[in-house]
Amino acid sequence: MTDQPEDAEPQDGGPPDTGTAVPVRPRKIGLLAVIAVTVVVLDVISKIVVVATVQPNEPVRLLGGLVYLSLIRNPGAAFSMATGMTWLLALIAIGVVVFIIRMAPRLRSTPWAVSLGLVLGGAIGNLIDRIFRAPGFLQGHVVDFVSVFGPNAEYFPVFNVADSAITIGGISLVITALLGIDFDGTRTKPRKAQGA
Repeated sequence: MTDQPEDAEPQDGGPPDTGTAVPVRPRKIGLLAVIAVTVVVLDVISKIVVVATVQPNEPVRLLGGLVYLSLIRNPGAAFSMATGMTWLLALIAIGVVVFIIRMAPRLRSTPWAVSLGLVLGGAIGNLIDRIFRAPGFLQGHVVDFVSVFGPNAEYFPVFNVADSAITIGGISLVITALLGIDFDGTRTKPRKAQGA
C-alpha cells in the first residue's frame, strides 16, 4: 500500500477511506493577513497622531501616571535596543517579512497564524518607518511613544504598537511550540507516547 497525500482522490473512484484519513485543515492565510494588516494600520495611525500632537520632551500623562506618551525617535530595534545598526535592522525586518509571506501558504494552524500575523504586522510597521522617515532610506528612525510607569523611558524602554505586536507574537510562538502544535495544525506526540 502506497502513501498518498491527505487530500488525494481515491484512484478507484470509490469513497475516500475515512477510517485512517486525516482531514486536511483549511489554510490560515486570510487570518494571518487580517491580523498583520490590522497591526500595521493601528501602528501607522497611532504614530501619525502622536507625531502631530505630542512634542518631544513634553510627555502626556495618562491613566493617572501609569502610561505616558513620550515621543522618541528610535534608531535601534524594539525597546530602543541595538541603536546605531538601523540599516541592518531594516534588512533583518525585510528578511522576516519575506520568510513569513513565503511560509504562509502552508499555514494551517490558528495559533501559528495569529502569532505570525502579529510578528509580520509589527515588522512591517517598523519597517515603514525605516524606509520613509528621516534621516533616509533604510536609516529612518522608528517612532516610539508608549512609556509605562514614568515618562521618557524612566522605568521601562519606550515602545509602540509594532513593538508590542512583535513581542506578543514572539511569546505566543514559543508557547505554541512548547504545546507541540505544528505549523500544519497537527500536534507533536509527547516523547513518552512515541516511545511506548
